[in-house]
Amino acid sequence: MLIGPILGMFLIAAGFVLRRSFDFPEKPGLDGVVNLAGWGAKAGGLLLFVATTFNGMFFYAEPGFKYHVRTILGEEKMVSDTGYNLYLFGRYNAWKNAMSVQASSTGQGTVVAEQDSSQMSANLAPKSLVFLDQVDALVSATARFELPSDQERFLRLARQYRTPENLLRTELVPAFEETLGATAALMSAEDYFQGGKTEFNNEFQRQMEDGIYLVRRIEQRVSVEGERLGTANAALGENQEEFGNDQKTVFVVQKLLDDTGQPRRKKQSFTQFGITVTSARVTDVNPNQKFKDRMALRQQAAADRAIAREQRIQEEEQKLLAVARGEREVAERQAAAKVIQIERTTDAETEKQLAITAAEREREAARIAKEQSQILLEKAKIDAQAVQVAADAEAYAKRQILEADNALAQKLEAEVEIQNLWASAFARRQVPLYVFGAGADSGVPVGSDDEAQRLFQILTLQAAERLDYDRRISEGQ
Repeated sequence: MLIGPILGMFLIAAGFVLRRSFDFPEKPGLDGVVNLAGWGAKAGGLLLFVATTFNGMFFYAEPGFKYHVRTILGEEKMVSDTGYNLYLFGRYNAWKNAMSVQASSTGQGTVVAEQDSSQMSANLAPKSLVFLDQVDALVSATARFELPSDQERFLRLARQYRTPENLLRTELVPAFEETLGATAALMSAEDYFQGGKTEFNNEFQRQMEDGIYLVRRIEQRVSVEGERLGTANAALGENQEEFGNDQKTVFVVQKLLDDTGQPRRKKQSFTQFGITVTSARVTDVNPNQKFKDRMALRQQAAADRAIAREQRIQEEEQKLLAVARGEREVAERQAAAKVIQIERTTDAETEKQLAITAAEREREAARIAKEQSQILLEKAKIDAQAVQVAADAEAYAKRQILEADNALAQKLEAEVEIQNLWASAFARRQVPLYVFGAGADSGVPVGSDDEAQRLFQILTLQAAERLDYDRRISEGQ
């Protein structure tokens, strides 16, 4: 670091020496050349001194990195500010703010750590893991670690591992691989491919963050399915004999618990330096071919069972549909018959009510007619009684009048009317001018005035007799 400034100072000193130590009076042109060389040496030395001094005292901090700086005076510090920072002819190491460890198909099988500002991570080949059911698989996963931001823990980390490569190779990559294997030991491959992917990823991230579970592997024998009965002896009918082994051996992982009931863990070593896990996920699990074949057969069997189950359900639905259709037809017929019955009953009730209403109407009309007849009869009786009473009154009045004056006024009126009639008739009679015949004493009517008077008297007497009319006037009248 100090070679550049020292070399610059040497060039400046050489320039002074050239100008003062060499003098050629007999050759004036040579003095000018020496003088120019001295000035050139001083200028070059000055530029070299300034440039090397600046580069020896300052460095440029890239974004996304933090730096472990040791100055020439023994000072040690962390630099995270972007731009030029003073390190005073010391040393500095670049550390990425977040470092990644990835196991994927693009890995080369070895740790690759680069010092430039583009990346600083480990790229591994897919890890071969063994699940709980002894199925091996190639697993691709990734984890990202964030370095501490406070100076104390960062300096302790930098002193411990000195370079990012050492941190990756001796701490982060082994923790990544160990945690991935411990997670695979918690679950069987069948459970993983039967819906346990999310649980597997969650367990991997929890163990990366909080530590690896301390577990105990237990062997158990469990029943595969219900009782299997033999079918070779058909004579037994339903009483078949049991055959075969219905149990299998499985391994169960039991987490060890502490006094508080929480799972015991093996802490991750990098957490003591303030390194935190920002993300951890399993991206791919590729089991061996035998397991794939077995899973394919199981999937086919499951598909066949599902198809058979669907067919059975379909048959049951068809059966229920037929029953429902029959019940619907019966219900429709019953409903139609009930409708007809209701219609007929309603019509009969309507006719009955109409007949009752008509009879009631006729009976009411008869009752009204009877009452009207009774009223008319009573009225007729009253009218007859009134007429009789009026007639009796009139007869009584007439009788009283007649008895009072012997009906003198009526008789006079009758006589006057009779006489008027006879006088009118006598006046209009046709009398011949000359009558030839016997004399008046002969008894032959000749139409004389005497004869007409006598005729009128006779007719008057006959009319009075027919009317029961007495022309005589009582005494004292």
